[in-house]
Amino acid sequence: MSLINVTNLTFGYDGSYDNIFENVSFQLDSDWKLGFTGRNGRGKTTFLNLLLGKYEYKGNISANVDFEYFPFKVENKENITLDVIGDILPNYIHWKLMRELSLLEVSEDVLYRPFHLLSNGEQTKVMLAVLFLKENSFLLIDEPTNHLDIKARKIVGDYLNTKKGFILVSHDRNFLDNCVDHILSINKTNIEVQKGNFSSWLENKKRQDDFEIAENAKLKKDISRLSKSIRQTDTWSGKVEKTKHGTKNSGSKVDKGYIGHKSAKMMKRSKTIEKRQQSAFDKKSGLLKNVENSEKLKISQLPYHKDRLVELNDVSIFYDNTMICKNVSFTIEQGDRLVLAGRNGCGKSSIMKLICGENIKYTGNFIKESQLKISYVSQDTSNLQGNLTDYARKNDIDESLFKAILRKLDFSRTEFEKDMSTFSGGQKKKVLIAKSLCEKAHLYIWDEPLNFIDVISRMQIEELLLSYSPTILFVEHDSEFSKNIATKTFEF
Repeated sequence: MSLINVTNLTFGYDGSYDNIFENVSFQLDSDWKLGFTGRNGRGKTTFLNLLLGKYEYKGNISANVDFEYFPFKVENKENITLDVIGDILPNYIHWKLMRELSLLEVSEDVLYRPFHLLSNGEQTKVMLAVLFLKENSFLLIDEPTNHLDIKARKIVGDYLNTKKGFILVSHDRNFLDNCVDHILSINKTNIEVQKGNFSSWLENKKRQDDFEIAENAKLKKDISRLSKSIRQTDTWSGKVEKTKHGTKNSGSKVDKGYIGHKSAKMMKRSKTIEKRQQSAFDKKSGLLKNVENSEKLKISQLPYHKDRLVELNDVSIFYDNTMICKNVSFTIEQGDRLVLAGRNGCGKSSIMKLICGENIKYTGNFIKESQLKISYVSQDTSNLQGNLTDYARKNDIDESLFKAILRKLDFSRTEFEKDMSTFSGGQKKKVLIAKSLCEKAHLYIWDEPLNFIDVISRMQIEELLLSYSPTILFVEHDSEFSKNIATKTFEF
């Protein structure tokens, strides 16, 4: 066991509007299985890079362990996988490698295939096996589940559950619950560490948020009442003070001493109430700082004059005369939330592209109703560059609505001035989803929309889809999301 101490850490990128970390301190144990969570753009990957010593910072990070980062950068993906492994870890022991691959359910033959021809799942598993061959290191695992299908996520989760000594960045709730025993959370104003899995952390956070919201409402009422009492006491005090001088029509002599005493007493009461009010203000200012903004999203779906929108009967798709999928049959009717499920590479994205109108070779019967308006969210975010204003104009969407949705998804106003190419992976996916929500469509087609997106935003999107019930065809390997959202499933 070794401790990793972070003390008074402050860091911001050169030219950035504000610091990502401001005087934060916490302690980690190198034996923990640590889940790392927080909304997109809060600095999770940045913190991992600080541990790796990539940036200069203020404060102190002390540790008696080496850090290793996943995913590895593979320079020559055309090489045989065994050679790629040798480049990353020259002195590995073969039987240990085979042991790790066996635990990850990877066959030996992948070692003798070019690395770039391996599926995303195979590449991830091979690199994880190599990672855990690095002994006496604390492992920094950055979103290993992206592009992994549900089965592969289960295998990798079970594998990590047998290990210890790592930080795992992931936004998949079930995956985190399966393999971590502590949570490191980047909140709005601080970083905290809790024992337990993601679900226990989320429950604790909800309780804390509910308490602070209730306490905030109570203090608002107290402040309003106290403000009214101050005004009344000040008014009464002023009126009493005026009576010291009597009136023009008064023939009686005024007891100025008594009236002055009474006025002073009221002023004292006013000051006491004012102090109580200030105390309530101070307490209130300490609340709601870490309550996440999770305002409801909205979607405006166009009605269609027919119930059936799309129908596929025994559709098979080909690329270069190679069959990608065979005999696919399903229908999409208004109100359906249909999830396409299956392993990576089975043709889910190809089916979506066919429905969207791309020129894809197929056999079988494919019917798409005429004048059908489709809003599509792609897996690919590499084309996002320039500012959000120009992007909204280019795509003919309402800029104000577009930015309002992004605000609800935890974009700060300063992000609106940045180039999209500098956004995190999760922020880029939010741009695509916000664009889709601005588009009036009969059918929404979302291809792995939640890759890189934080948990709070995932739950916002869940609530949106459940509240408005748009017609949607989607692929998503977050099993919790698919279970909560889908009304129909097609399994490849």
